[in-house]
Amino acid sequence: MKVAPPGAGKNLAPTIDGVPRHVAIIMDGNGRWANARGLARTEGHRAGEVALMDTIAGALEIGVQHLTVYAFSTENWKRSPKEVSFLMGYSRDVLRRRRDELNEWGVAIHWWGRRPRLWKSVITELEVAQELTKANSKLHFNMAVNYGGRAEIADAMRQVASEVEAGRLKPAGITEDTVGRRLYAPSSPDVDLLIRTGGEQRISNFLLWQCAYAEFAFNPVPWPEYCREELWNDVLAFTGRERRFGSAVDRVES
Repeated sequence: MKVAPPGAGKNLAPTIDGVPRHVAIIMDGNGRWANARGLARTEGHRAGEVALMDTIAGALEIGVQHLTVYAFSTENWKRSPKEVSFLMGYSRDVLRRRRDELNEWGVAIHWWGRRPRLWKSVITELEVAQELTKANSKLHFNMAVNYGGRAEIADAMRQVASEVEAGRLKPAGITEDTVGRRLYAPSSPDVDLLIRTGGEQRISNFLLWQCAYAEFAFNPVPWPEYCREELWNDVLAFTGRERRFGSAVDRVES
């Protein structure tokens, strides 16, 4: 299904001051949306493709610079073989089907996650999309596929331990920055706003390191019904929050 490109939606994008630089989304509610309509869970995932493209267009329209979506977690392997197989094949097909369109929009596609267990055909499509769009800079679109926040930190610490063992790094010299530089995308800024659709209120092992000071938005709308207007509403709510990053303001005069 065609999605209106940035600037061509049915509603004009609002002018928003203080747009979050990095928005992350847990695209939840696909299965429940489908089951409520008497459909297989896989139909909910299929319907989510349009929601994803519309959300990317909306992010471009308001000036979000980094958008990271939770496409397939390291825990999703626990799902039925039929659903896992569908998600692998569908992720591959969506990348192949949408990469040229995203390239035209000026989107740079990136992959965050582990290689082991991931279908070779999915890795191939992710790498092709990355290569095709690497010169783009309007929006950095990060697909977390076979990703887990704990796994990412463990992988980073494994690199640190190897460097300590090899004598290239001293334990006393290990800092937060030491770990941060060994994450999957060390140049990506921390998350400003984490959105979860579908009504659940948890972060499900997503971007644990990067969400240290993120604001959370738990949107009850299931992912297949999410759209650019929902994104704009969540971002507008974000701009009304006071972010202190551990500091405090005494509002009572002494």
